[in-house]
Amino acid sequence: MDNQQLLTHIAALVGSEPNAVEDTYGMLNVHLETSSLLNVVEGLKTKHQFIYLTDICASHYPDRVGAEFEVVYHLHNLVANQRVRLKVALPEAQLSIPTLTGFCAGANWMERETFDFYGVNFEGHPDLRRILNMDDMDYHPLRKQYALEDETRTDKNDTFFGR
Repeated sequence: MDNQQLLTHIAALVGSEPNAVEDTYGMLNVHLETSSLLNVVEGLKTKHQFIYLTDICASHYPDRVGAEFEVVYHLHNLVANQRVRLKVALPEAQLSIPTLTGFCAGANWMERETFDFYGVNFEGHPDLRRILNMDDMDYHPLRKQYALEDETRTDKNDTFFGR
């Protein structure tokens, strides 16, 4: 099945055409709404053999008002060696998305890692807690909310570091 046929199947699962679609380096990237995520993942797994969840990760785009965070799912059909990337945009005010632990046991640790670094709440997750950082951290380190370096330092010349 090529990417156009896969997109047709995903559109049938969503009930309409997905918001934005890209085809980069042969991998289909589909932007979904939060409400259609579980239906699409279940349909891809049961009907099209996308049984392997390669990765769950997130990105923070502070300049995109109303869609500051994006949760990204990579699914793989091992039989046909085909991959698809599903992206769901979330506003910073409501960082909540349904869990995939009911479909893929491996989603457990990946969702915990995404929660740990970005603060995304996976609704229905059986054990959502920090996995790599200290339990008493009150922030999520991969959010782009902090300056990379102390801007008050005067003893450092950035031109020496290629900036």
